[in-house]
Amino acid sequence: MAEKKSQPGALQALKAELKEKKFRRLYIFHGEETFLLHYYLEQIKKNLIDDLTESFNYHKLTSETFDVQSFTDAVENLPMMAESTLVWVDEVDIFKLPENDRNRIAELLSDIPEYCTVIFTYETTGWKPDKRLKKLWEAVSAYGTEIAFEKQDPRDLIAWITRHFAAEKKRITPDLCNYLIEITGGTMTALSGEISKICAFSDAETIVKSDIDAVVEPVLDAVVFQMTNLLGQGNYGGALVKLRQLFKMQQEPVVILGTVGKHFRQISAARTLRDCGKTSGDLMRLYGMGDYPARKTMDSAAKFSARFCRVALELILETDNAIKTSYVDPERLLEMLVLRLAQEAKNG
Repeated sequence: MAEKKSQPGALQALKAELKEKKFRRLYIFHGEETFLLHYYLEQIKKNLIDDLTESFNYHKLTSETFDVQSFTDAVENLPMMAESTLVWVDEVDIFKLPENDRNRIAELLSDIPEYCTVIFTYETTGWKPDKRLKKLWEAVSAYGTEIAFEKQDPRDLIAWITRHFAAEKKRITPDLCNYLIEITGGTMTALSGEISKICAFSDAETIVKSDIDAVVEPVLDAVVFQMTNLLGQGNYGGALVKLRQLFKMQQEPVVILGTVGKHFRQISAARTLRDCGKTSGDLMRLYGMGDYPARKTMDSAAKFSARFCRVALELILETDNAIKTSYVDPERLLEMLVLRLAQEAKNG
């Protein structure tokens, strides 16, 4: 009998299955939040496989080791001295296999034995099913449960960060949690490693901003945000230092420029919203932003005029064209952009 696929609420359904220790036959895990992906993969494994019989009942196949026969053998192998088997297939795009292989896999997925659970995971490859390949797609959609592990809501992340610091007997304020989310990109994978570094660095019970700044290297978005804030504050030398920090991080100039453009488009939109009496909530809905970055962007927009925002976007387009068509060093062009933005900011 076909198992109903969970779409909205699939993660909640998986949590319930973990409590009941009853699992579906087929899962597809993917998404940006790899920390959660691996956490739930490991939880399923703990429930289905014991250490003594793991070598018999747990099968992992990767893009290097996967073939249809190996997959068939893993799925059809009876459990040894246990009730269940688990097959983990990592980073294998089954929709790109030859037709005969796809058809065989479709048959297998349509009739996975009761004792077997199969989990496909996609982190770097990406989950992009080709619905034109009807036989395989119908098997996956009818029998599989797809779960996309997305970035968590900032409120949930703040609670999660606070608990992790508390486990190390450390305290941190919600504002510093927001700051940590901002400069790390807000994935649990990144946050987990940075929290460990901060706790190892700080001897105090209460975490302060200087503890975070001492050991955490901000992501590209965060540094660009800091750079635009410094421009708004009139600290033009500081903005140039932030740009050079990005060069030291070996960020590609065209990627830096793209991020600068994105930030100034958001600031320009925020400036327009402010002028129309709108709030950060309107910016959140417009760009799908969290509350903290939306508030920060609205605050930043207050420091720039509508004219400056318009000119800034024109300068960014000019720089983009120069990077793509001239022989001038792209890093030099970006430095000139920051200096020109600083001059425009001075002029209001």
